Amino acid sequence: NDTVESVSAAAKSFKNQGLKGIVLDVRGNPGGYLSGAVDIASLWLEKGKTIVSERRGQQVLSTDYSTGTATLKGLPTAVLIDEGSASASEITAGALHDNEVATVVGEKSFGKGSVQQVERLLGGAALKVTIARWYTPKGVNIDQQGITPDVQVGLSDDDKKAGRDPQKDKAFELLRSKIQ
Repeated sequence: NDTVESVSAAAKSFKNQGLKGIVLDVRGNPGGYLSGAVDIASLWLEKGKTIVSERRGQQVLSTDYSTGTATLKGLPTAVLIDEGSASASEITAGALHDNEVATVVGEKSFGKGSVQQVERLLGGAALKVTIARWYTPKGVNIDQQGITPDVQVGLSDDDKKAGRDPQKDKAFELLRSKIQ
């Protein structure tokens, strides 16, 4: 519930400190609210940029656009994803990638891009029904396909045990090359 507020405050603080680049790490992030994904992506995007569309078949049911805060606009950015990045974190990564404001690094994301509606049943039970799918600004179906990184870098169990993070190292390397 407080992610957008926390991230927005951090973005302002970073900007005031003269930040030169950003690594947004959404590895292992199972997602959250759609509105949060829109607001967070809006930190990089001017008003009116497509964040995500909701489709049923080929029919576009709705499209969410950036709100235009753009606090971090123009800062070199890398987004780290992995198979644990899902739902709203995939929407954010896809929006930043497709709007060409970030390079996505890591491993293919989970692929949880379904819009679900809860139907209440007698006796207190509930049934979740998929009513649509999420698509990135360039029309990539997130559901079951996930987000494919621009730069694929694995993170092995041996890396974890040794305290190495080749995904983060690659993100920093990419940012350094854009800053210098």
